[in-house]
Parts: sequence; C-alpha cells; structure tokens
Amino acid sequence: MTPAVFSKARLGMVNFINTAPVYIPWQEQGAHPAWEIVEGPPTELNAMLKAGELDAGLVSSYAYGLDHEDYFLLPDLGISATGAVGSVLLFSRVPVQDLHARVVGLTPQSATSVNLLRIILERFVGVRPRYRTGCFMELEQGDAAAYLSIGDEALRRRAANKEFMQYDLAKIWLEHTGLPFVFAVCAVRAQSMEHRAEDIAGLGAALSACCSRGSRDMERISAMVAERIPMDAGECLQYLRGIEFDLSADKQKGLLHFFRILSEMGDFPRIDRLRLAV
Repeated sequence: MTPAVFSKARLGMVNFINTAPVYIPWQEQGAHPAWEIVEGPPTELNAMLKAGELDAGLVSSYAYGLDHEDYFLLPDLGISATGAVGSVLLFSRVPVQDLHARVVGLTPQSATSVNLLRIILERFVGVRPRYRTGCFMELEQGDAAAYLSIGDEALRRRAANKEFMQYDLAKIWLEHTGLPFVFAVCAVRAQSMEHRAEDIAGLGAALSACCSRGSRDMERISAMVAERIPMDAGECLQYLRGIEFDLSADKQKGLLHFFRILSEMGDFPRIDRLRLAV
C-alpha cells in the first residue's frame, strides 16, 4: 500500500490523561508549522501508522514490536513506569492464581497491556484463562471472573469498583523482572525518516521541550485534567508523577525483555536491538 501524502507530517497521539504532561504543552504552543496531531485510541493509531496514514505516533510497544523493521524510535520519548502505574489494572473477583480456565475480559484498546497480562498470568502465575475481548460490564453483570482495564477507564474504575481485587500490571512486572515496563513508544515510519528527515529531527526536539515544560508545570496540568476522571487534583498529580516519559537504557532493556518473552511464547518476532532515530 502506498502511503498517503499530506501537506504536514502527521503525529498520532492518545488523549488519555497520562499523555497530558506532553500533549498539553504541545497544544498550548499553538499550531506547529510542520506537524499536525491525529488523536485516537492506541489500537486505532497503531493501525494508522502501519497503513502509512501517520508519519509518527505515540503507539503501543507491542504494535511497534510486530513491525519493528518498518520503524525507528525517537530515543527520548516513551510512556513507562518503574513500579505501579495506576492505569493498567486487572479487576478480579478471585485471586489471580484462581483464574485458570476462567473467563478474563480484555480491553479492546491496548494490545501491549493485553500481552503483558498474558505474560503475567501464564508465565509468572502459571494459569491459563480463557480470554475474551469485551467491556467492564462482563465483569459486573456477566460471566467474566476478571477484566483488564487501561487508561482513563482504569482510573475511574479503581475508585468506583473497590469490591473487586485490583492488580497493577506494571508493579507485578517490576517484581518479577526488576525492570521498568514501557507501554508506548514514539515510532517513526522508515519511509518518513527518508522523506521528512528535517521534520523528524524537529519533532524530537519539540517533544523533548514539551516534556520538560510538562514536568515543570505538573501541578497546573494535573488540576486541568483531573476533572476528566473525575479525581482529586492531588491524586491526579501523584498519578502523573508516577508516569515516566523517557526511553532510557533501563527502559530499552525492559522493552527488549518484554519482546524476548513474547517471542518465546510464540508468534512474535525476535528483536535483539532497537533502531533509534539518531
């Protein structure tokens, strides 16, 4: 498929509150001369990047891994956590060790979190549930014993649904591997690297500047976005301070370890190194 040609380069962005420390500074600086933003849920942006409808995107780590040969990574940006993240949660009626052969509902919004859950349940805990993509209602009213929720929905549910056990997947990953977990990366299409090299270089600098401004202005940003959930502004600040936006050497090691386990589990490419847009 020949990618579409747009007058501006196109950057995919998930508008969950966990991207607010990057996205709000980007919005507040006004229209970028070379880049336009396309919003969407993770799975939609993954597909658009693959189809050439985006030049770059803050997309799921899993989607990047599947087609890694077609992409480069911006070296200074990702969404990760070293320990509990607070917005990738398994809600369960029973302890995880009792989920063998039980129905576990899955969010349709994130392949990365779904595959992290598979690793945790099958490799770390040693159970094999029956997975089914659906919605939270299947846990509340249906036959599901557990449900994986992410993003803003998970933040809402963790306060409203305390009757269920809550398992933070990033916390469990750290306990078993000693590594951070990278949920999303900023992937750039190789074709865009060739044809829009100057724009790509400018993108990395612009996003790094947004991250710096967002870090300095975290209290104001937290107060702005907390009402979306809704949640207390102080609680939102604590949550956002637990999100990490770099792609450091430890994050890269964690990402490669995630890919290594997926490859061992089958139907995922072996990835020994990450191609960085430097």
